[in-house]
Amino acid sequence: MSKTLDILMAGVISGIVAYTTSQLGVTGTIIGAVMGSMLYQLITHFFHEPIKNANTLNTQRVERSIVYVFPLIIILAIEIIYLLSSFYLGPREIFQSIQTATDWNLFRTIGVGLIIMGIYPLLEPDRIPPIYGLAVLGVGVVKLMAGFVDYNSPIVALYSPIFHQFSELISIVLVAVLLYVIVSIIQDSVTIIRKEDQSKNEENEPNKE
Repeated sequence: MSKTLDILMAGVISGIVAYTTSQLGVTGTIIGAVMGSMLYQLITHFFHEPIKNANTLNTQRVERSIVYVFPLIIILAIEIIYLLSSFYLGPREIFQSIQTATDWNLFRTIGVGLIIMGIYPLLEPDRIPPIYGLAVLGVGVVKLMAGFVDYNSPIVALYSPIFHQFSELISIVLVAVLLYVIVSIIQDSVTIIRKEDQSKNEENEPNKE
């Protein structure tokens, strides 16, 4: 039952990403990845929880972590391209094409997506550590603010000079934070898998004797 649900969810998530990408381009890819990640977390909460047992808890936590990290990797790649676009022509052209494909809503889309993903660990701390949620939430707020720097507003006017003057430095910090969250979640998952394998080996040793 659990494996069947995982296969169905993988198909649904792929379909969501494919559909939103076909409709909205790169913006759709980001939205679809975030929607798919959050949908997977919700579905596993309502359907995996009733059928889980002690032997599947760690496996499900690893699965949720991988799905959560996937949109972050996409956003990290875009942020790195944006950072490099300040120094090199190739990344600049790529970033301009992404901006055009998203109708110049790229940062706002990323910001909203990250805010949603950042809130989730705060609501479900047993699935994703809240510290990672706070980090993602912070990055989301900064990207959302960056997305409005071209708006004529008194509030935007207060912080837009900071983004214009220190855009590269801010981008470096955001890349570092996202990289930290991604690597940490992956490392946590690897640790869980190793502990699970070790416990299985310890259980099998008495049987061999």
